Amino acid sequence: MILRIFMKKLHFIVIIASVFLLQACVYKLVTVPAKIAYKTTKGLVKGTVAVGKAIIPGDSNDEDQNSKK
Repeated sequence: MILRIFMKKLHFIVIIASVFLLQACVYKLVTVPAKIAYKTTKGLVKGTVAVGKAIIPGDSNDEDQNSKK
């Protein structure tokens, strides 16, 4: 009888511990791809802005200073 009660408590403790361990795994599975996507998008946006600044003519401050003189 006492062994049966102990086993039920042990099963409950094992289930609770498993829930917490799996929660950490799920957190990693969700956050790691999100971080990679964020860094990739940030790099692409920076590259697009740099290319846009290089291609668009007449967007230089040097031209504005020369025209004021």
